[in-house]
This record gives sequence, C-alpha cells and structure tokens, in this order.
Amino acid sequence: MVENALLKNISKHINLSQEEISTFERFWTEKTLEKGDYLLRNGDTCRYDSYVVSGALKAFYINAENGNEEILFFAIDDWWASDLDSFSKQKPSIYNIQAIEKTTVLQISYYSFQKLLTELPYLERYFRIILESYLGTLQKRIIYNNMCDAESRYYDFLETYPNIASKVPQYLIASYLGVSAEFLSRVRKKYKSS
Repeated sequence: MVENALLKNISKHINLSQEEISTFERFWTEKTLEKGDYLLRNGDTCRYDSYVVSGALKAFYINAENGNEEILFFAIDDWWASDLDSFSKQKPSIYNIQAIEKTTVLQISYYSFQKLLTELPYLERYFRIILESYLGTLQKRIIYNNMCDAESRYYDFLETYPNIASKVPQYLIASYLGVSAEFLSRVRKKYKSS
C-alpha cells in the first residue's frame, strides 16, 4: 500500500504499534496529479497537508511586477508539500503548488489532522521534527541568498539537493536561485568542466 512510504518516513522518528498504524491509515487519502495539475492555487485555502509518495511538485507565485514565475520550493518523493500558513490558519494561500510530472500524494485534511493528533498525540513529535527541519532549511536559504553569490548558491543546491537537481528542469532551478536560465547554463558549463 502507498501509505507504507509515509509510515517508513515516520518510523525514522517514532515507533507505532500495529493498532496505531491501523488508526493512522484511516486518516489518509491518495491522490494522483498529472503533469501541470495544481495541488493548490493562489487564493484557495490549503485544506490538505500532502506527503509526496512519488513525483515532483513546485511551489511558486507570479511576480506582479514582471509576470515571472518565482519558485519557492520543490517537493519530490518522501517530502511534504503544503502552504503551512494557509493550512494551519485555514486562510487563503498566497502561492500555487503544481505538479512538474505525474505525482502521487497522500493527503490529510485539516480537520482530520487535528483528530489524528488527538487520537495519536505523540505524532506531534514527528510533525515537530519535520517542521524544525523545514524551518532550518528556510533559514539557510535566507542566509545563502543574502550572503552568497549565485554561483555559490547553485553549488550548494547541487550538494544539498542532488535528487531535485536531477529531477527538476534547469529553468526552474534558475528561478528558485533567483538567476536567469542563461546565467545558470554558463555556471553549469563551468561546473562540468572543472
């Protein structure tokens, strides 16, 4: 069953009994997105937290000044994809999440998530660990964007996210790094020749 991927991820941090696993599995639904389908649209409320079983998603907004797509994050196999602010406060999202390729996710609604944590309260530890990891990644990205040049950010991206780098088109990585696709192409040539 597809839930095994999520349970495997959880088992890295906490142990669940067979009875707890049965309870846990009741709360999740599987959804498949085709390339180009939206998981979330700007202005809609994020009703589900989504765990990526397979595939790739991009989170982005459209820059009102130049009309460009600005990438916020990617989510691939064994990652989470959600607008945490929209999900936790049940308010409209300020960005989009879209499938880059055919993607399968496991989803839990906001209300089911609250019920799940009531029934299995120690799962809060797992979700706290995931949130801490996300916040650490976000802090690092802010620091690197402020302190490092684009070339250094690209090298760090390759080292930190090799699975994303091999799965996601280069023009999207360029957007994530805040550089042009042409600049990234030059940096990639230089990287390959070194």
